[in-house]
Amino acid sequence: MAHLDHAAAVTRMQTYIETHLEDDLTLHLLAEQAGYSPWHCAKLFKEYTGSSPFEYIRKLRLSQAALVLRDEKRKVVDVALEFVFDSHEGFTRAFQKQFGIRPKAYQQQTPPIPLFHPYPVESYYLMMDRPAEISPLSQSFHVHLMHFPARKMLLLRGNKADNYLDYAKEIGCDVWGILASIKEALYEPVGMWLPASFQKRETSIYAQGVEVPENYTGILPDGFDCFTIPANTMLIFQGNPYPEEQFDVAINDLIQQIDHYDPSQFSCVWAPEDAPRVQLEPQGYRGYIEARPVRVREE
Repeated sequence: MAHLDHAAAVTRMQTYIETHLEDDLTLHLLAEQAGYSPWHCAKLFKEYTGSSPFEYIRKLRLSQAALVLRDEKRKVVDVALEFVFDSHEGFTRAFQKQFGIRPKAYQQQTPPIPLFHPYPVESYYLMMDRPAEISPLSQSFHVHLMHFPARKMLLLRGNKADNYLDYAKEIGCDVWGILASIKEALYEPVGMWLPASFQKRETSIYAQGVEVPENYTGILPDGFDCFTIPANTMLIFQGNPYPEEQFDVAINDLIQQIDHYDPSQFSCVWAPEDAPRVQLEPQGYRGYIEARPVRVREE
């Protein structure tokens, strides 16, 4: 169980970094959160995240700074100082090295860029070490009907994947950061299962993408695709908040309940070919959220 303790310590450091990103961060402060020596903390952090603490901090600060430049009319130098860079020049060099574009040019053009989107490392190990005897939650859930106008889906297709884990093995995790950088996004990025009519030959059923307005004419990142989703109706399902150690149980439990749900309660029928079935990023505090297409029955 040592790796669980270590993963929890690294996650405490990650949380502290995220909540103190605009402060001076030192290895000593991170060590206080983790409960290990500074040397051991640095070693664990590198082992579990693939980055040293200060590489991780730099990438996260640059990504948060990019969102400020994208969404607010701020001077580059002010954003640089806000995110604890010593100078405009140092920030510009770091930004260009990270994203391949100078911050001023990014602010003016806001092209898609690979934002750093880390995950709490503890979640993975909690899921892997979940005791086999944990039973399904049989959770209650909320359902509501939503009508959506025509819009486009900007996505990166996989090869053969029909689920998130296989997609991540094929594509990697960087796609989420690119999706999160799309300024014109209507909602947050999603994972999705594509109906046959939205698939392309020799590509995956499962993909990740983000919805943008129907008239979107922005830059399409390399390798990405875009298609139009006609106006349609979706049933939105949201489960209970869940502890991270029941991550997979909570999700699978709700999916099974959705599979057996009768949409006639909303005077609807399932319409799986009308639009992708989508799942929002699972986050324990809000419960698992999934949307499936339906059609309102004609009386």
